[in-house]
Amino acid sequence: MAPVVPLAFLALMALPAPGFGVAFAGCDYPAHLWCSSREIADACQAESCCANLLHPVAAPVELSLYYESLCPACRRFLVQELFTTWLLLPAEALSITLVPYGNAEERNVSGKWHFQCQHGPDECLGNMIETCLMYEAKNFSTYFPVIFCLESGSSVTKNLEACLQVYAPQLDGDRIAACVRGDTGAALMHRNAQLTEALDPPHQYVPWIVINGKHTDELQAQAEASLLGLICRLYQGEKPEACGGSGAPKALAGCRR
Repeated sequence: MAPVVPLAFLALMALPAPGFGVAFAGCDYPAHLWCSSREIADACQAESCCANLLHPVAAPVELSLYYESLCPACRRFLVQELFTTWLLLPAEALSITLVPYGNAEERNVSGKWHFQCQHGPDECLGNMIETCLMYEAKNFSTYFPVIFCLESGSSVTKNLEACLQVYAPQLDGDRIAACVRGDTGAALMHRNAQLTEALDPPHQYVPWIVINGKHTDELQAQAEASLLGLICRLYQGEKPEACGGSGAPKALAGCRR
């Protein structure tokens, strides 16, 4: 299917130039084909209207963050690196998956999942709140600012209502609370456990950062030092305006198992 050309552009180009039967000398193609190839676009001087042809859309860089809600290094990375990078880059450049679980452990007691977390029961609750928030909100751009609010605030477990009021007032806090208390939340957290246990190589600490399906010490260090710079280097599409270089403070030590 030929690329779509704006109607206003077609109307303008349909007008013959003075003394000529066509808009441009050397352009023997109807306007609806001008973006069908680079050669035709050049011949018809239509480059400015064929951006998708001349600059194909690249796949976004995929980043998965395996973390714990109360891990200091996780909170720093999420707040100072991940959230700011997400704000600066367009959606087509960066796709993010959040998996709150980290170094937790699960056990099945009489058919129900129970969890024990590295930083205690409050961390298990924080992980569950953020997991249920993602489940209820569905849309990343809806729930990520709320998670940023929780992780950057005074209490991950007590500030949900306040953060919802500021960043996502359309979400129902009671539904999220019901998920946290019920079987749905436990099932979602079990899924986070499975995703975390399936990591290859197995995670040794959190935050554990996976880029385009890979984790290496080098990628981890680069992401923690300057995530924006790393994403800008890896993204294969036309570089966004924000990709002019960035710096960040040295990362805190991770929360090891």
